[in-house]
Amino acid sequence: MARFDNQVAIVTGAATGIGYGIARRLGGEGARVAMVDFDGSLSEQAASELSARGIETTLTIGDVAEPETAERACQQALNEWGRIDILVNNAGIGGINGNIWELPIEEMDRVYRTNLRGVFSFTHTVVPHMLERDYGRVVNIASVAGKEGNPRMVPYSATKAAVIGLTKSVGKELAQTGVRVNCVTPAVVQTRILDEFTPEQISYMVERIPMGRTGEIEEIAALVAWLASEECSFSTGAVFDITGGRATY
Repeated sequence: MARFDNQVAIVTGAATGIGYGIARRLGGEGARVAMVDFDGSLSEQAASELSARGIETTLTIGDVAEPETAERACQQALNEWGRIDILVNNAGIGGINGNIWELPIEEMDRVYRTNLRGVFSFTHTVVPHMLERDYGRVVNIASVAGKEGNPRMVPYSATKAAVIGLTKSVGKELAQTGVRVNCVTPAVVQTRILDEFTPEQISYMVERIPMGRTGEIEEIAALVAWLASEECSFSTGAVFDITGGRATY
């Protein structure tokens, strides 16, 4: 019996990169995966690839910042499979690089909507269904930038720090239940989000990794899979570092 047999996972930002890697890992271990993404064509391609691997999927296309997207994804999973065991809040954007005085105020709003409001919206919508069964695993994808703060990346760093704070708060709120809430703080990983950063910004991030390399999607997915499992029973509201040695706390 596979680790996630009969379990249902919602994964946001599941069409590419870390989100797709997580969906593939959870599905490969038996989970049925409700994929959520903003990009329709890439989402359909990703869902088709997972289906070809024998993974049962549903697909919701929409903006994670809009409560209606979370409601549709949640209802679709319940209609299809009758339960939700795992929520992985992965969807995120990098934002424009620049000093705070160079960035328009609207840039903070844009990054906040995906990186924080999206996490709040999906957690707000899914947790009540987990509480009905007194079981669930919520895994939020934050960033080491949220712990240390990357210069010229204020909206990204600030919103990822907020995801850490959200995780700690909700973890405590649910500590007396069967629902666990944790987050992961990766260092730089080779995904499409790097297209939003300048070469200088990427070099800054990589140079601060003692292992001297970027993380691999499969490495992030492996950690998320444990956090999403029943084995993760005594950790909640916690932050799990996966930075090649960069994080100092």
